[in-house]
Amino acid sequence: MIQVGLVDDQAMVRVGLKMILEAEPDIEIVGEASDGADAVALVRDHAPHVVLMDIRMPGMDGLAATEQVLAAHPDAHVVILTTFDDDEYVYQALRVGASGFLLKSADGDTLVNAVRVVASGEALLAPEVTRRVIERFAGRDLEPLGAPADPETHVPSPEAIGDLSEREVEVLQLMARGMSNQEIASELFVSPTTVKTHVSHILTKLGVRDRVQAVVEAYDSGIVLPRG
Repeated sequence: MIQVGLVDDQAMVRVGLKMILEAEPDIEIVGEASDGADAVALVRDHAPHVVLMDIRMPGMDGLAATEQVLAAHPDAHVVILTTFDDDEYVYQALRVGASGFLLKSADGDTLVNAVRVVASGEALLAPEVTRRVIERFAGRDLEPLGAPADPETHVPSPEAIGDLSEREVEVLQLMARGMSNQEIASELFVSPTTVKTHVSHILTKLGVRDRVQAVVEAYDSGIVLPRG
């Protein structure tokens, strides 16, 4: 059973999320919170597998709450609930360890799938939004760059690569394009199992918790550069 905590300052939003998720036989809502401080207490008391966290709340916001939750409970998986105009907040949340984000306009099927994906240990790496956010802020001290284009891969320095093999660098660059394991496997003409192994090695060598963190690191270190 996937245990989920809901954090949003709007009661009606929580009601809607709860109705959708509790209709699923494998998902259970174990707690709700209306602000960041209560979110931290919720995770401490109930240890949910997944926390759906609103980014903008009075008092302690979702960013501060995410940082505190993951510092105290690194096994938790936080999904940020956001809108398209929250780019800077989303990027900072990814930097502190959020497993991804979900647009508040997402439909029920997308919400349920997101909870299952994150609970399984994967990350929500939506190419059309995550890439935009990371390109916009990575390595720029959160100064907006304007509208970015597709990322440009290049030959990174040995310092940036660290212990990554040539193939692992290639896989990481494809991850930064938002490709799934299946898509990377097709691109490289290898099996998805092989890609999964490469991804696991990348996460271990970079010392990050999931694919989102690996992509943030790829931009920050220069393994992938925003074009333009």
